[in-house]
Amino acid sequence: MSHSGFLSPTGVEITFVLVGIATLGAALITVSTKQLVHAALWLVVALGGLAVEYLLLTAEFIAWVQVLIYVGSVVVLLLFGLMLTKAPIGRSPDADSGNRWAALVVAVASAATLVWLVVDAFRATWINLDGPVQGSTAVTGQFLFQHWVLPFEALSVLLLAALVGAIVLSRKKAEANGTDRKIGAR
Repeated sequence: MSHSGFLSPTGVEITFVLVGIATLGAALITVSTKQLVHAALWLVVALGGLAVEYLLLTAEFIAWVQVLIYVGSVVVLLLFGLMLTKAPIGRSPDADSGNRWAALVVAVASAATLVWLVVDAFRATWINLDGPVQGSTAVTGQFLFQHWVLPFEALSVLLLAALVGAIVLSRKKAEANGTDRKIGAR
């Protein structure tokens, strides 16, 4: 009877690592590109990679929420915001503030802190394999509706406010430039 260990990874574990590397690459391209639309599209790839990781962890509900909410809604909202505020489509020289090294130091320190906190918090945690599946819809839904209803509602109001703000900003610029014309007026 053989079982998988650290030195004999399964196909799921290999796929998990490969998808993780591709997702990390897409995330790095997202934050390093100077074209805003390309950054938004690479964000779709990165968020889609996270959904695949959730599927590989057998958390199907969380994977579909990731696809529907983040890939489907947040990125579309971001693209609408870019279109409504008439952001530059091509290369933006002002998208780089020159603080790349400081940002890299902060990102590495934040990642190291997060990894340390997660490892420390879950070091002695054991999963009950005889209980309900942790990624199942029933367990996840019960947990979300007991503890996270208010943050989800606050996030939806925040996203709505961002969309309305983008529309208001684009309308003010259009009226100031005199490009707001009535239909049929010449």
